[in-house]
Amino acid sequence: MRVLGLDYGTKTVGVAVSDALKITAQPLETIERKSAGKLRQTLARIEAIIAEYADGGEQNKIERIVLGYPKNMNNTEGDRCQATQEFREALERRTGLDVTLWDERLTTVEAERILMESGVRRENRKTYIDKMAAAVILQNYLDAQQGT
Repeated sequence: MRVLGLDYGTKTVGVAVSDALKITAQPLETIERKSAGKLRQTLARIEAIIAEYADGGEQNKIERIVLGYPKNMNNTEGDRCQATQEFREALERRTGLDVTLWDERLTTVEAERILMESGVRRENRKTYIDKMAAAVILQNYLDAQQGT
């Protein structure tokens, strides 16, 4: 079974998915929306992704969602944390899956570094940054699970 990773932003949601053994995370796509408050289409796309993996058999099924939690660097929670918690509740209602909040501090910085080291040109990085950040969040979660 797989894990879906999400990097929730005001206008985009980066999506990543684990392999069936839950060892590696791969960036999947970036869902864009026109308005920060319009989540219906975003949730519908996430449901469609989950359904696509369910069609691949039991070993490909998504069993959990890991959602990046945007704490401040001093470990306090700001406005983005409240919006993320509301998105989490909507995800759990719509998908029926458990949604784990995972600290996402510095994941965008790490995603940017990975893209730079991979030779992705600066003007093209914006296309990949959200789904790469989702992959970093998910990989951090998977690595922590391996250690337990």
